[in-house]
Amino acid sequence: QVQLVESGGGLVQAGGSLRLSCAASGTTFSINTMGWYRQASGKQRELVAHITGGGNINYGASVKGRFTASRDNAKSTLYLQMNSLKPEDTAVYYCRMTDIRLNTYWGQGTQVTVSS
Repeated sequence: QVQLVESGGGLVQAGGSLRLSCAASGTTFSINTMGWYRQASGKQRELVAHITGGGNINYGASVKGRFTASRDNAKSTLYLQMNSLKPEDTAVYYCRMTDIRLNTYWGQGTQVTVSS
């Protein structure tokens, strides 16, 4: 079965860094479109970063220049390097995958909390 497992969240001070990982299984990872989304308490879910199997990347405006998405197809893993973190980055971060048949899968989410 298809499964996405996020890890790497935690508590960090403003200005610090975290790296999130999303490990995929039960899928041909290399051809799938991947994305990171986040949802802060009381707010709408928003795009953080989107990366295609071909390596094309799109970032949400609020994280552009601070976050970097990447993928390691050999490890079937998606990453999000988060630098210069701000309190407003506090949210649950979710991994999303869309396969060639346009099926969409979500991970369980990992909490990121940035203290001021």
